[in-house]
Amino acid sequence: MKALALVIFPGVQSLDVSGPMDVFAEANGFLPPDQGYRLVTIGTVPSPIRASNGQLLVADLELAQAGLDYDIVLAAGGPHLAHEQNDARLSAWLREVARQVPRYGSICTGAYLLGRAGLLDGRRATTHWSDAARLAADFPLAQVEHDRIHVRDGGLVTSAGVTAGIDLALALVAEDHGPAVALAAAKRLLVLAQRQGGQSQFSPYLSEATAPDALATVIQGYVMDNLAQALSVEHLADVAGMSTRNFARQFVKEMGVTPAEFVQRARADAARNLLEGSELPLKTIAYRCGFGSAARMRLVFAQRFGVTPNQYRDSFRVG
Repeated sequence: MKALALVIFPGVQSLDVSGPMDVFAEANGFLPPDQGYRLVTIGTVPSPIRASNGQLLVADLELAQAGLDYDIVLAAGGPHLAHEQNDARLSAWLREVARQVPRYGSICTGAYLLGRAGLLDGRRATTHWSDAARLAADFPLAQVEHDRIHVRDGGLVTSAGVTAGIDLALALVAEDHGPAVALAAAKRLLVLAQRQGGQSQFSPYLSEATAPDALATVIQGYVMDNLAQALSVEHLADVAGMSTRNFARQFVKEMGVTPAEFVQRARADAARNLLEGSELPLKTIAYRCGFGSAARMRLVFAQRFGVTPNQYRDSFRVG
């Protein structure tokens, strides 16, 4: 049996706690009693602990009683954690965890707790997309992956926001007991597909709405409608009726990414949707999404998501 501890604190996001814990609890139902997970919550203050949604939580142990006898330790996140002061006692305990526990990490903004303990220095990590830039600025020695669902760097595991903690927990279950057990737990929770760690948090289809005639709106719409075409910066500048230089500068200002990066994200996102929801051949998907060839699409998937298109598609098969 593996011991798993999850750290909670005042203002914790309750879904960062219940989501992963439910995954491990459901996995226990498909495992022999001596091979499952013993689940423990560790509070940084005496219970009850009020979550960010007002819910009262009761921890199994307080930090002073917690010890280090665990196989996995995860720190939950909270919506205000980035603005809070360092808890020196918690940071010291987390540093001991990193020295003695095989796997440790965070869910969502719990990455700030690791960063304050010095555990992100020189390491790859992720957090919720809206906090990634600040995490990178606050901990410049960390290698923050702004656009990943979850990241593994040796014994360190980190996930993106809220529901991504479920994906991380499923990945840990699959690592411990194989994909069949993880899939069984996912089905019990009506999570029909475990997202790959490298899957993007960002979708061009979910970009913030802007005015109908705004540059970002016009170009987003054009790109989505014309993915199969060549979409060079020069061509998009012509669509916008601007010089290439002015267009590129204004697009970055409004969207936060270059036009070329947006196009590649849009193509990758469209390809993911087709891989999830159709049985179209890879070469057809590659053509429709503007990659030109299945080989080019495989290269982009390997670079962006760390998996091949076929591996991505297979992760969404529930039969």
